[in-house]
Amino acid sequence: MKQGRIKEILERIKSAKIAVYGDFCLDAYWLLDPRGSEISVETGLQGWAVGKHYYSLGGASNIVANLAALEPPAIQVIGVIGDDVFGRELKRRLCRYAGIDTTCLVVQEQDFDTVTFVKPHLEASEQPRMDFGFFNRRTAETDRLLLDGIRKALQTADALIVNQQVPGSISNESFIDRANDLFKEFSDKVVLLDTRHFGRKFRNIYRKTNDLEAARLNGVDVKSGDVITLADVKKYAGNLHRQSGKPVFLTRGPRGIITVDSDGVHEVPGIQLMKKLDTVGAGDTVTGTLALCLGAGVTPAEAAEFANFAAAVTVQKLFQTGTASGQEIIEVGKDADYICQPELATDRRRARYFDDTEIEFCCESIPAGRIKHAVFDHDGTISTLRQGWEQIMAPVMIKAILDDKYETAGETLYHKVRSRVLDYIDKSTGIQTIVQMQSLVEMVAEFGIVPPGEILDKFGYKRIYNEHLCELVGRRIEKFKLGQLDISDYTIKGTLEFLKALRGHGIKLYLASGTDRADVLAEAQALGYAELFDGGIHGAVGDVTKYSKKMVIADIMTQNNLEGPELAVFGDGPVEIRECRKRDGLAVGVASDEIHRHGLNTEKRTRLIKAGAHLVVPDFSQSPELLKILLNQ
Repeated sequence: MKQGRIKEILERIKSAKIAVYGDFCLDAYWLLDPRGSEISVETGLQGWAVGKHYYSLGGASNIVANLAALEPPAIQVIGVIGDDVFGRELKRRLCRYAGIDTTCLVVQEQDFDTVTFVKPHLEASEQPRMDFGFFNRRTAETDRLLLDGIRKALQTADALIVNQQVPGSISNESFIDRANDLFKEFSDKVVLLDTRHFGRKFRNIYRKTNDLEAARLNGVDVKSGDVITLADVKKYAGNLHRQSGKPVFLTRGPRGIITVDSDGVHEVPGIQLMKKLDTVGAGDTVTGTLALCLGAGVTPAEAAEFANFAAAVTVQKLFQTGTASGQEIIEVGKDADYICQPELATDRRRARYFDDTEIEFCCESIPAGRIKHAVFDHDGTISTLRQGWEQIMAPVMIKAILDDKYETAGETLYHKVRSRVLDYIDKSTGIQTIVQMQSLVEMVAEFGIVPPGEILDKFGYKRIYNEHLCELVGRRIEKFKLGQLDISDYTIKGTLEFLKALRGHGIKLYLASGTDRADVLAEAQALGYAELFDGGIHGAVGDVTKYSKKMVIADIMTQNNLEGPELAVFGDGPVEIRECRKRDGLAVGVASDEIHRHGLNTEKRTRLIKAGAHLVVPDFSQSPELLKILLNQ
């Protein structure tokens, strides 16, 4: 979706009136501090001191918060709270937003506690949750007032959200029958249903659900954690659409959103995000954003794409059920990195190869036969001098985060840090080292072990990392110079022959790396292939505003007036592959085993396909066959 269209939708939804019926909840975050905890003298039990506590809107309340962030003119609230401290806090927070009408927020004084999720955290780890309000019984009078509110909403609002999350929150199911009568009476209205427990009972609604719930609604017995194939997802969504005749939105977490409406099936891929994520509340963001868009007359397919951007904003907000503002959605939509073909990426059984080769064909078609320029990543694509950089960077990052606790940290904390670091390194392969080090600065602050005044800047951490890495690279180059090892020991198999063959076909070659340019140039010269890159050797210059692979690719295309398929990009990291695909170039993923310098690295294959590679090769040993494919010979 182009930036102009995102801004148009943001303006349109500012005129859409919306109402929310549902389970209005409060999220309570209690951050425990073991320094103040003690054993009770009276009971002998361990007590926990709360160092800080804060509250945010959850459930249908969080949907309202997400709606308010996008500034519609009016939001009508229809729900029930208890006559308790949590209910008063919930209502107080709702009333802070402009345009909120709480006249239909019923206070039931008896047999009803405001639904509240208390989430204790100890050393950044969430502890078992404590829940209030799971044994509520709504009275007949409460149901009558809620139905009056729904009727009013259907008469005055452009869209109504029906949100149900808490088990047993609709204690009298005749309420659903009367609500269905209203939905039938106002069948021309947008009523978007998001329910966990009563999905089969509502009628005349637009449906937002997830893949597991959709399977169950289709009578399929699935369990949490089961993987639903894309083909089945589409089938289940299509069945639900045929049953209702109205749009169905099926969310798939990091795999995006499937929409089925009268125009067919629409796929919105997930977005690759580098930061630590908190997916709590992301579904509420999608629900609210979808309803606003639909109420403003946006098509279901575009509404899903817009909602996908909004969810990408909120999942990056930790320790809160966050919201997405218009400006934040614009920023995410500017240059989103999509996750392509996750099913193929994670299941090698789906792989398709060109006849009698190891060249995997990842797309229905490739823009072959027009290549004039080719960009190569260096480390892992051509050179293995830096093989093992991940094993050097990981302990550097872990030690930086744990600081003086590195030797003494418990297994839980150590493995939490290690997992966070390895996940980041896997996602960030191919970007500049200085960018990775800036992320390290943020991770050190995130874990909070190092006092703020002692956290190094990105240059300080890069210096530590480079000292370790350069020692390794220096030893390898020295062995090469002494004749103990030769070029084949430090390059991916078939690389030089393939580069020379491309040059022989008149294709201009460029080298682009996330490593410092001086180091890339020195290593290419030391190994003897620098002169093959007549388009130039590019690398980091210490200022991310002056260099990136994105900038290199954009400059090559602009300066040479290239159309997308006239540029090919070869790399073993997702960054260069994504940047190539964004400009409609031909992306070749090199899933190299850097230790053996030939053969497939399955982890690389996964991330390269997710990044959008047209082809994946393990190395360049089959360069004649690869050339025939690329040049369409």
